[in-house]
Amino acid sequence: MDNDPRQRLIRSAVAVLTSEGVEAVTLRRIAREAGVSHGAPLRHFTGRAELLAAVAASGFAELHRQAADLPGGSPQQRLLTACRRYLDFALENPAMFELMFRPDLIDVREPELARLSNAVFEQFLDLVTSAQAGGWRRGTASRPLAASLWAALHGLAALWLRGGLASAAESADVEHTLAVTLNTYLRP
Repeated sequence: MDNDPRQRLIRSAVAVLTSEGVEAVTLRRIAREAGVSHGAPLRHFTGRAELLAAVAASGFAELHRQAADLPGGSPQQRLLTACRRYLDFALENPAMFELMFRPDLIDVREPELARLSNAVFEQFLDLVTSAQAGGWRRGTASRPLAASLWAALHGLAALWLRGGLASAAESADVEHTLAVTLNTYLRP
């Protein structure tokens, strides 16, 4: 039994988000799922945006854990693995992935969300910088390179999830499209 009602509300919100999508995550619904009064969420969150920010923060925490647990190998291979994990995360958690990048729904100023989203990018930047030290894309500014690669991965995931890329890519295999994307970025 969980004695932390805030965490129970977040877990309930994640469960509803995963099974039914972001629109189903309402304060009233989460209270019911968590087995608390309808007013209880407002004792722990200022509103839906803050609750959704806490849920999105849990998604960034998971991405951070996955990138922290990369197998050995060359710096470029570790970056490649991180890119694949990012796409896998998005495809396996489409509702969470959508929510994490919806500033119209989440309070992006919420400190834990800001800390974790920044930590994920900085972790990705470290992988890019390490790959550059190993000879990949030397002479290119690291931060814009990391941002560009991240944007390409994010766009690939978002378009694939919305069905807007399979026909354009002439492939029903996202792995093939990812390979082309990564080959474009990760070749020397």
